Amino acid sequence: MPSLVLDIALPAERLLAAYQGHANRVLLRSRDGRRISLPVHHLRPFVTREGVFGSFELEFAEQGQLVGLHRLR
Repeated sequence: MPSLVLDIALPAERLLAAYQGHANRVLLRSRDGRRISLPVHHLRPFVTREGVFGSFELEFAEQGQLVGLHRLR
């Protein structure tokens, strides 16, 4: 299954637009330089009071559908 590694640093202030309904996607860059437009609801399990910070693996099917987003340890 194809995957990409993302290092995410989104402070709570940047996520606020999504929770207020002004944005539904975040633009991220993978470690290999690809730009990813990710629906913000996939980040909800990882949101803290500070925002979303850490390294994540984005898994997707051969056809491009998102299969899962997992925090890397």
